[in-house]
Amino acid sequence: MKSNLNHLSIRMKLFQSISLALALSSVVAFSVNAAEKEKKADKPKPYTLDTCPVSDEKLGEMGKPYVFVQDGREVKLCCESCKKDFKKDPAKFMKKIDAAEKAAAAKKK
Repeated sequence: MKSNLNHLSIRMKLFQSISLALALSSVVAFSVNAAEKEKKADKPKPYTLDTCPVSDEKLGEMGKPYVFVQDGREVKLCCESCKKDFKKDPAKFMKKIDAAEKAAAAKKK
């Protein structure tokens, strides 16, 4: 009788250990999946134009473009000094970017 009780106790401990391991692995998998989704959500929409929306200069002609994120979208300016003008009326320049992207997409069709 004692042997059966011992055997049952070992099985219960084994079951508890396996259950705990499965629960922990589920938590880890869920956390990793949630972190990946969060990273994707945080990724801004890429800037697809080759000109500065402020000066209309070709990007790269004045050195490396100044890149930042505005309203969940990547914006590239020809230089950091253009950011002052951009910040005065960001909605105006975001509309300009939208219009230029739509025009470029229409040309591809």
